[in-house]
Amino acid sequence: MALMQCNFYSEVLGLSTSMNVIIPQETHTQIGMEGHATSGNHPVLYLLHGLSDDHTIWLRRTSIERYAAAYGLAIVMPNVHRSFYTDMQQGGKYFTFVSEELPRLAESFFHLSNRREDRFVAGLSMGGYGALKLGMSLPERYAAAASLSGATDITSMYTRSDEDYEAEVRRIFGSPEEARGSNNDLFHLAQNLASTKDTAALPQLYQCCGTEDFLYEDNIRFRDHMRELDIPLTYEEEPGEHEWGYWDTKIQRVLEWLPLSR
Repeated sequence: MALMQCNFYSEVLGLSTSMNVIIPQETHTQIGMEGHATSGNHPVLYLLHGLSDDHTIWLRRTSIERYAAAYGLAIVMPNVHRSFYTDMQQGGKYFTFVSEELPRLAESFFHLSNRREDRFVAGLSMGGYGALKLGMSLPERYAAAASLSGATDITSMYTRSDEDYEAEVRRIFGSPEEARGSNNDLFHLAQNLASTKDTAALPQLYQCCGTEDFLYEDNIRFRDHMRELDIPLTYEEEPGEHEWGYWDTKIQRVLEWLPLSR
């Protein structure tokens, strides 16, 4: 695998930003691993960070480069700060950035496939929310979306006791009334998906959460909502907290689950 830090200018955000990118490389003499790569453009996983982190965190806390090597899968890890992958009420247009500009630029910089069947998205916590939001908002672009301990219910963020956090949530999503039922509300996006008659047009969806995670109840509500709507969802839970030991294990499971053409 080849690892690159890419610093570039975003027209959408109006600022310079960064992404880390892992590119498949065919190797046979590396100690402890072999790398695989397809000819032509590579399938790609957009891997999203959480609220307190940045584009470097997956490389620093997990062995994602080693895990991805066997799959011939490129990994794109963008920096979106504390935006919740959203066109913020007061701030940058981060959903436009991550959904439109980022893939276009990444595909122009690197040999990445632009085919739906080769494009996937996953993330943890805030990034789990972002992954589901991208997959359900743009099912025609993503073959699969995976949430690890995702912040699946944005309306619950307004009920926390931390006034500073609630103020931040309002700067991102607006008032609770504006957030609920909007295109930032995963429950609303799921209802939109439920009207799709062609199940082949739906992305494959994966959700996991540790039973000791502070977001566990939010994840249960979202899982049950998806079941009520009869939307196919792979859901897994086991003992675990909101921490990197859990995510390091589960990202390996996500790579196994992805519908890669092999």
